[in-house]
Amino acid sequence: MYENLAIFGGPKAVTKDPGDMFTWPIITKEDEEAIIKILYSRSMSGTDITTEFEQQFAKWQGSKYALGYCNGTMSLLAAMYACGVGFGDEIISPSLTYWASVLPAYSLGATPVFADIDPDSLCIAPGDIERCVSEKTKAIIAVHYLGHPADMDGIMKIAGKYGLKVIEDVSHAQGGLYKGKKLGIFGHVAAMSLMSGKSFATGEAGMLTTDDSVIYEKALASAHYERYDDRITTPEINLYKGLPLLGMKGRVNQMCSAMGLVQLKYYDERTAEIRKAMNYFWDLLDGTPGLKAHRPDKKEESNMAGWYSARGLYKPEELGGLSVTRFCQAVQAEGAECYPGCNKPLHTHGLFQTADIYNQGKPTRIANASRDVRELDGLLPHSETANRRTYSIPWFKRYRPEIIKEYAEAFRKAAMNYKELLKDDSGNSENIGAGQWYFYRDPEKLEKPVKN
Repeated sequence: MYENLAIFGGPKAVTKDPGDMFTWPIITKEDEEAIIKILYSRSMSGTDITTEFEQQFAKWQGSKYALGYCNGTMSLLAAMYACGVGFGDEIISPSLTYWASVLPAYSLGATPVFADIDPDSLCIAPGDIERCVSEKTKAIIAVHYLGHPADMDGIMKIAGKYGLKVIEDVSHAQGGLYKGKKLGIFGHVAAMSLMSGKSFATGEAGMLTTDDSVIYEKALASAHYERYDDRITTPEINLYKGLPLLGMKGRVNQMCSAMGLVQLKYYDERTAEIRKAMNYFWDLLDGTPGLKAHRPDKKEESNMAGWYSARGLYKPEELGGLSVTRFCQAVQAEGAECYPGCNKPLHTHGLFQTADIYNQGKPTRIANASRDVRELDGLLPHSETANRRTYSIPWFKRYRPEIIKEYAEAFRKAAMNYKELLKDDSGNSENIGAGQWYFYRDPEKLEKPVKN
């Protein structure tokens, strides 16, 4: 029999100080010196360190080309543009994702069409993509959501059938594996964020990778005016070299590139420890009713990369219908951070229903479209219930078994005492799944670089 829940006055499950267990990214003197070197050389807007970072990243990724951007959103915009997405076109995407996966399409005059997700992976369900395809479809956005690899075999099969480009959004899963191969090499192009909250963190940056020289050159021409020169060989864009075709500057600051070079050296080692810690947490909870790990089957040779913004799958039917909101309240009382939900499905947001961003006299999402794609939004049951069936879990950055055990006990204790929680369960909060992630740091608690 478990001890009384802390929410009712019992002892907390988590008692040990986690120390730097959750500190990320790991910043050392080597990062500091690399950034200071750029700062004092006054080369923040140069490209020499950036091109070196791109070359090293491409080699690590297993791609022919890599191209750095100022942020992940810009890299996704460039990927769409390079794949030929333009006025009147459609892209197919999961609705359960961060807004940057799809909103750049608006800037190109294109519109997102949303497919449902697989309830276990929380990634786009290949079986639902085909109903979204039309003669205007140009690309599929495959988001490796929360680090879980999407079903790339299924996605590429549908793409091949209809002649569609596949853009992998690897923002949550840099370095992750799908059936033994690194994510980002399955589609025609990959784009990703490298901002400070990601498992691959460089401050603020984005990266695009591809094996296709035309896609690479079009991406380069999109927002890298100083590199859009005589090196371009693609005929249709060669005539316009010199100025960015999208009318904006998208290059990455070289201080971020310098940090990226350092982080890349240690990334695989550090994320391997993250996976060891996170898998240990889930192994401890194996068999706990109501709680299921959000991770690939171990037999698939797939993994969760750096396990970004980790979540668990919630099975309320195994806990008498206990709301995930009440469950999380009980876990929090035990001393572990735990919040219900993940992202608010994009199709439920007014920005994809009624907003007229460009003053066209109709909602932007359908202003340039040949059909009202909003009519397809009613067939996304798994996307719409995801926030009632997910919850956050600690994102352990170091493998410290004794501490991890306490956190696992907090979750197990709440689940095993669900009958007590049901007595005053008021149901799920209307605010779960706000669709935003914040990366706040208290300036009074600044951490100094650690020694290598």
